[in-house]
Amino acid sequence: MSETNPYMMVGERLCMDFINTVSWRESAEKRRDWFTSYAKLIDWSVHAEVLTAQQAQDLLIEAGENPSQAEEVLKQVIEMREVMYRMFKSISKKTSPDEQDLACFNEYVNHFYRSLQVIHEKDQYMLKFKQPEKNLDTMLPPILQSAVNLLVSKTELVRVKQCEGDPCGWLFFDTSRNRSRRWCSMADCGNRAKVRRFYQKGKCP
Repeated sequence: MSETNPYMMVGERLCMDFINTVSWRESAEKRRDWFTSYAKLIDWSVHAEVLTAQQAQDLLIEAGENPSQAEEVLKQVIEMREVMYRMFKSISKKTSPDEQDLACFNEYVNHFYRSLQVIHEKDQYMLKFKQPEKNLDTMLPPILQSAVNLLVSKTELVRVKQCEGDPCGWLFFDTSRNRSRRWCSMADCGNRAKVRRFYQKGKCP
């Protein structure tokens, strides 16, 4: 990750990029959580185009006035992310998600979908979450909707995969025509695997 672009977005779906906000997820030594503060969550949400710059500014002001509430939202965000990670990891391995994780996920659905409404905008009808603009968790509904849309799609769910780079652990939606994608990024884990194979091939027996 570069200084100017600290957030890699390689999941091809918003929910996948949200899950991937932990670098080296499956390494006890190298693991790094991107959401170390509410401000970091806001920063990522702007980068992911979940929030506008104005929304971000308003939320940071609100968080400054209600720090304990912002801390609680951050805790909730991380919990939701980890539930989604375990669920989609199981799906990538062609196994069923844990029932407790699914139940927890449904609690989020029940909570946020209460604000889902059909609205008429630009000569078309659409579903939109209608929440107070200064809700500190206002970035979560579109992320949750991305996950729900993926979960209920029979044709797309089979394209959820986990990077083969150990211990990357990142998940992605495989958009390749022949479903042959193996890495979170060819420039990252893919390149490391390529260098490793080259090195092993050149070693003396």
